[in-house]
Amino acid sequence: MQVILLQRVGRIGQMGDVVNVKDGFARNFLLPQKKALRATKENLAKFDGQRSQLEAVNLEQKKEAEAVAGKLNGQSFIAIRSAGDTGQLYGSVSPRDIAEVVTAGGFTIDRSQVVIDKPIKTLGVHGAKVQLHPEVLVGVAINVARSQEEAERQARGENVTVIKDEKLDIETYSEDMFEEGASPAADEAEEA
Repeated sequence: MQVILLQRVGRIGQMGDVVNVKDGFARNFLLPQKKALRATKENLAKFDGQRSQLEAVNLEQKKEAEAVAGKLNGQSFIAIRSAGDTGQLYGSVSPRDIAEVVTAGGFTIDRSQVVIDKPIKTLGVHGAKVQLHPEVLVGVAINVARSQEEAERQARGENVTVIKDEKLDIETYSEDMFEEGASPAADEAEEA
């Protein structure tokens, strides 16, 4: 299906481009979200008449997004989740969870604006991207921890998933384990 893009769409084209896209992508995404119009003679004429107005609105939205991006870029947010001793989460941190954490931190974003490369399924500090505008993308850090204290330790660079080895002090316990006058060798002789 041929459509006229009303705004920049990643990997598809810029505002005003007439492009061929798959029918389902146009019907289910571009047209309902008002990102494109069907490429008909009437819509081309309508777009040409509104082009300067659409470009002005786009420029204003981009400036607002860049102002927010200046404040949001590089920020770190904490997500408290349940996890096992090895650091494996019981579940994962989804774009919806990231959007809620960032919104609680004072920035209003939608889950559709969160871009993550792979699911977050372990404790630690992970990177995520927030697309504030089709041309404005910023990076944030998501600190996934079991508690606030653990998040602070991770922020300092500590590894909270290390399991401490607890060794028994054999010399201390060996004297208390045997009765006076008895020895391990004597016990073995009695069993035989």
